[in-house]
This record gives sequence, C-alpha cells and structure tokens, in this order.
Amino acid sequence: MLLTQPSPSSVRLLSRHPLLGQLRTWSVARRRMSAVDSKPQEAQEKHDAESAIKRNPHGDFSKVQASRPDWDESRHWHYTKTRNPHWTYGSGATDKSGSSKPHVSIDPYAEGRQPVLNYKLLISGIVPRPIGFLSTRSKDGSSTNLAPFSYTQVFNHDPPIFGVGFSGGFDNAKDTLKNLTETGECVINIISDHFIEAANACAIDLPYGQSEWAVSGLTPAETKVVAASRVKEAVFSVEGKLMSTQEFESRATPGKKTGVLALIEGVHFWVREDAINEDRSLIDPGVLSPVCRLGGITYARVLDGFEIPRPVLRKEQKEGKIPDDLLKPKIETQ
Repeated sequence: MLLTQPSPSSVRLLSRHPLLGQLRTWSVARRRMSAVDSKPQEAQEKHDAESAIKRNPHGDFSKVQASRPDWDESRHWHYTKTRNPHWTYGSGATDKSGSSKPHVSIDPYAEGRQPVLNYKLLISGIVPRPIGFLSTRSKDGSSTNLAPFSYTQVFNHDPPIFGVGFSGGFDNAKDTLKNLTETGECVINIISDHFIEAANACAIDLPYGQSEWAVSGLTPAETKVVAASRVKEAVFSVEGKLMSTQEFESRATPGKKTGVLALIEGVHFWVREDAINEDRSLIDPGVLSPVCRLGGITYARVLDGFEIPRPVLRKEQKEGKIPDDLLKPKIETQ
C-alpha cells in the first residue's frame, strides 16, 4: 500500500502532547455529520466487508464447534527445553527437510489478484499477533467504544510507543478511530483467554447507540490519565495518547484509502497484582494467559515456552563453542 500524508482535515496534533504539538481537527462537515444517519450505513458496510472477506470458512460453525474436544482447563503455562538443546554453530536448521521444500512466488500486485487475498495471506503468515482491545470515549463523553484490533504492536519503550492499524481511511472511519483522533486518547487492553468470548462479542455490528460493554458483560474500570475506561478483566492495560496518524492508499485502486496507522504513546500502565514481579518489570505469562491471532477465525492459547540466552561472541569463543573457521566475511556466505 502507498504511504500518503494525512490531509489537513484528517487529523490534528494534540496541543497537550509533550512530543508532538497540536493535532489537526476533522473537517467541520465531518464533525457535523449525523451519527444516527451514519451508523446503520457503517454497520451494513461492516457486514458487507465480512461477506466479501469470507473469513469464516465453515457453513454452520456450531456443528464444527460441537465436533471438537472441550477446552482443557487442566493445561497451564510451563517451560520446556528448546527444540534442540544440543544445537551447535554452523549446523543449520534442526529439521533439514525445510530447505528441500519448493516455494511459491507471489506478486501482491499481480493482475487479477484481489487485495483481500493479500489480507488473508498476511494475517495467516504474520503470526502469532497480539490483540489490542481498544477502549475509547467520544469527545463529548456521550458515547464509548470497545473493539479488538490484531494490527497492534509495541515499537519502542522510551517513550513507550504502540502502533494500531485500522482498516479503511478517515472518510469511512469507525467509532474507535473517530474517537481516538478527536480526543487523542484510548486504552489498549491485552486480551486473555478468560474473557476471549466477551472480547470477540465486541466485534459485532451493533446498531447506533448500543454499548459493547453491555453486550460483552465486561467491566469498565477507572483510569488515571485518559477519559476512556480500561477493561477490569484485562491483566494488562495501557492508557495511551495519540501521537500521529498515517493514512494508506491502495495500489490496486489508486485514490482509494485503505488503512490508517495510529502511533500511540503509553502514558500509564495497569497490571494485575498477582501477575507482576517485585520490581514491576515482568508480567507472568501464566497469569496473563494471552490469546494470539492467527489466520481466518483461528486464535491460539499460549501454554508453553522456552528460554534461549542471546549469544555473546567473546564468551562463545572463550568456551570453544564457535570455531574460528565459521567466522567468515559476509561476502563469502551471501
């Protein structure tokens, strides 16, 4: 997708934000647009988009669900060894079969290839992805929104910077993006398996004026810096202030705006007491029990992990773990 600068009517820089100054306001026409008139259209567009994507490959999912084993409550987070604890430098992949498998070359802009195919390919290949559960409040405080976004990632720690991707441009922005750009505030909650069904319910195309909080049954909790509520059930939540936005333009359909990236500064953290270590620097993955997004409508639990120290050349050489003949100029091995 082609990077384009946001139009002056798209965003405003926050005057109160220490990093970036004043966020440009939405156009007067957009601010005056009747939310009552636009919401049914937005819901229909969301329904149409789902139909076009065909994310759910099943005809009757209830039958598929019934055929599968129950959720195993007995399984808990634990550590294992690495795949091959005896791996040595220069020995390559543990499973050598991968290097002999053929690959398929894909041009994302090939004639006749629909952008939705790239979407489905990317969300199934860039995995696992964390799910940002964004809580926002409208500028006048009369409306709230709660929605999951799997285009979410942390990019920096000083200051704490997060990126959230939104489908569609500013012209057809949904409630979360509207609220975020108009107020410059949000809360990013991380989804855990103990409330995954409730979080998923917040993706439903509700009629205008109806609350995701009520439909999901989740609990709004107090915040320190922003007006939006955090999700009390979330083990980890981040209060955030909008830094900037970047709108993207389609290569397949020039002129069509297809997405927006929002960069958000984390200004306050909330961690459940039983999940954080003594110096408040590490969250217990067993308590967090994060849910990650895969392709289609597939999600995954995080149940086991392994630790692998980062190597230091001088130490590895001193211990005789890396032979000198493996230390070659890059040009010889490229």
